[in-house]
Amino acid sequence: MKAWEANIRKVVPYVPGEQPKDKDVIKLNTNENPYPPSPMVREALRNLNVDQFRKYPDPAITALVNELAGYYGVKPENVFVGVGSDDVLAMAFMTFFNSSKPILFPDITYSFYDVWADLLNIPYETQKLDENFQIVKEDYLKDNGGIIFPNPNAPTGVLQELSVVEEIISKNQDSIVMVDEAYIDFGGESALPLIEKYDNLLVVQTFSKSRSMAGMRIGYAFGGEKLIKYLNDVKYSFNSYTMNQTSIDLGVACVQDKEYFENTVQKIIKTREWTKEELKKIGFSFQDSMSNFIFATHESRKAKEIFEALREHKIYVRYFNKPRIDNFLRISIGTDAEMQQLIAFLKDYLR
Repeated sequence: MKAWEANIRKVVPYVPGEQPKDKDVIKLNTNENPYPPSPMVREALRNLNVDQFRKYPDPAITALVNELAGYYGVKPENVFVGVGSDDVLAMAFMTFFNSSKPILFPDITYSFYDVWADLLNIPYETQKLDENFQIVKEDYLKDNGGIIFPNPNAPTGVLQELSVVEEIISKNQDSIVMVDEAYIDFGGESALPLIEKYDNLLVVQTFSKSRSMAGMRIGYAFGGEKLIKYLNDVKYSFNSYTMNQTSIDLGVACVQDKEYFENTVQKIIKTREWTKEELKKIGFSFQDSMSNFIFATHESRKAKEIFEALREHKIYVRYFNKPRIDNFLRISIGTDAEMQQLIAFLKDYLR
């Protein structure tokens, strides 16, 4: 080993879902929205003033912050915007998780959490989900340096009732609780209204799933004014100009088209429910998903075997070679036509 290598920070990186170079595939492995963004986004792109690109973008991202505040009925001081929810969460880890006590998150959850904790030298403990992939709330009612969990969870799709979420928040007011709501628009009740009641709550959402804007990298968080100020202090100490002008302008246009957003979400929910019924008919089982994916296991065939067969036929789903979930597939919800092709292949393959 070279001498300089002794001073390198070494971590096991997060591994994102495969992005196949071949475009002639059915891509159901990264929970992207199968529908395009709002027509208002296309129009805003067409009308972009490219002369503005010679200037730095607004570091406060004021236009998008104000648009989100108006849409969700909060003050601009309650909104933080970052480059995808991953950026928002990473910034929040840096800002709020600085205790010598361990932070707590589920053992089956978004696999970036332990990566950030390791990268930032944050101690952590994972709390085991029960046999139905539900959070055991009592596991979070102990001394800690912070708490984070997705709701609905990823990769399971399981939703925690808001009453459970609130109990965890209310009994941990000496630490920050982050609720990662990347999939909340596909089912369930957001914890957003609770930011008025609890000053230790940060609620994180994204444009990547329900708003069809994963390629623009826009995420945002809601919290009390003090939390948002602390987040911005860290952001401005790290990189003042985090979001490019195009993302800001197109993000504003996306939020303005409420009708398109709601219609798209309902289409995905309808397709998800159809897919659940079809998967059950051919031997799959799963907890009820309230996200834009289904986390399923088959009664007689191994998940890895099915994953590889699907991949050979250019249908991509997600397989996790991890304890407790290595016999499950995470299947993103695509268009009706894509899901029909998936089911048709599985029926033929599994007979």
